[in-house]
Amino acid sequence: MPIGIEGKRIIVTGGARGIAAGAVRVFAREGAHVVSFDRLVDEGRQVAATATAEGPGKVDFREVDLGKRADVVAAVDDAVKTLGGIDAVFNIAAIERTAKAHEIGEAGWNEMLSINVGGVVSMCEAVFPHMKAGGGGAIVNFSSDAANQPYLNGAHYSASKAAVISYTRTLAAEWGRFNIRANCVMPLAWTPMFDERRARFKTPEELATYDARIASLIPLGRMGDPESDLAPALVFLASDAARYVSAQNLGVNGGSAWGR
Repeated sequence: MPIGIEGKRIIVTGGARGIAAGAVRVFAREGAHVVSFDRLVDEGRQVAATATAEGPGKVDFREVDLGKRADVVAAVDDAVKTLGGIDAVFNIAAIERTAKAHEIGEAGWNEMLSINVGGVVSMCEAVFPHMKAGGGGAIVNFSSDAANQPYLNGAHYSASKAAVISYTRTLAAEWGRFNIRANCVMPLAWTPMFDERRARFKTPEELATYDARIASLIPLGRMGDPESDLAPALVFLASDAARYVSAQNLGVNGGSAWGR
């Protein structure tokens, strides 16, 4: 069975930047019709326009705030109408913040969980009736290696990503009878979020130490590229070749030992 997504109808969250933008571009090259969600309007539209121009697939963009459930439901309904159905959804959008565990506070927890968990839940619940009516589909939620280990100054981020793994496995168990597959991806790629993390170091020496530590934990010796390293795995998960793959937590991370 070929690994391909030509003609697949896909929604991607966070499609303005990073891994999600790379996925949008590759999905379009593979002939899929994509609707990209993001709050970053100018960047999201630019990615969509460029991907559509390159073809042969097509990308539409919608401005969506994943922290607002009603907006998510309306956007999904509109996207499914635009696509003529739904075959796969990739919940990639997330935020990352740093704070000591005792200083996060209610506002910090609410912000993190509203996007990283609430946004995923809203998306999944919104696509469920459409996938059920259409005979099935693929849900791919993004977690992180941070879910599997203590993450200093990021307890809320780590907890949010652990919640996504547990939630996804439960979806796979409950929705499998509707031919809906649910999987997680733990990525490791050079993205704007990774640039922001590196920018927190105040001296070149601190940054060099951090970079060396990260490199030492990746057997393949480098950060992944969103398009050439991450997106092929995502194409597989959306394809019919993955029709018996569900409830998995796939690390696409160069063999990283960071989260073990």
